[in-house]
Amino acid sequence: MSWFKRQAKGIKTALNDQINVPEGQWVKCPGCSQPLNARELGNNLLVCPKCTYHFKMTSQDYFELLFDDRKFRIFDDNLISVDPLDFTDKKAYTTRLKNTRKKTGLSDSARAATGKVGGHSVSMASMDFSFIGGSMGSVVGEVITRAIKRACRKKTPLILITQSGGARMMEGALSLMQMAKTAANLTKLSDKGLPFIVILTNPTTGGVTASFAMLGDVHIAEPGALIGFAGPRIIRETMGQDLPDGFQKSEFVQEHGFIDMIVERKDLRGRLIHLLHLFMEAVPLAD
Repeated sequence: MSWFKRQAKGIKTALNDQINVPEGQWVKCPGCSQPLNARELGNNLLVCPKCTYHFKMTSQDYFELLFDDRKFRIFDDNLISVDPLDFTDKKAYTTRLKNTRKKTGLSDSARAATGKVGGHSVSMASMDFSFIGGSMGSVVGEVITRAIKRACRKKTPLILITQSGGARMMEGALSLMQMAKTAANLTKLSDKGLPFIVILTNPTTGGVTASFAMLGDVHIAEPGALIGFAGPRIIRETMGQDLPDGFQKSEFVQEHGFIDMIVERKDLRGRLIHLLHLFMEAVPLAD
């Protein structure tokens, strides 16, 4: 028998009433559980200063980090997804799209831009996890395909930043078709001798990993990023046994030859510039 009942959640004290912390000023690090000042975290490229956990960054953040003088031109922000299957789960797909666009200010989960990195003109595309988990639908496939074609047309390297939970189930087979669409166009880029550099961030999974994310000339990963096809939980349940420590993390997949290098965010631009110098000075371009 219970002799008492909690009247309200949490414990209220006089001290609670005296402390007034503005909402969003502090962030708990998923890596070390330490409270971090949001402004200081932003000034540190969204990397925990205590354990170097890499928080997710937006496409805008990556563009500003990587392009020279933060100067770049955005393309294809006018593309939006439709609802060919009239899909509804917890809510209608059209409603989910409308709400997500309003919340994030994005048209979809991929954006493309051109500019210079270390003086080299490049075509770049980046994914955003905040838009329906960075899922790959028709718009993502089209944005990335156009970025590839832009690189082919202007004879520039292609840099792709991945961050995705996989194909977008609300678009069914149409989302899976983007795997073949992007891969076919990357063949044209390769035929012209143009370099393709992939930056894998946390997480990069599903159909994105099974297509354009693993077709680069160089694969760079941020520390601790989850990289794989199916997630660890699905694999564990399917195999019925425990997985190795750090399974599918950047460090594990590099050890097993799945990626080329792990680069901390603060060193990412410098490493890209070095690679672009090597590629563009050493590789003759096809007509």
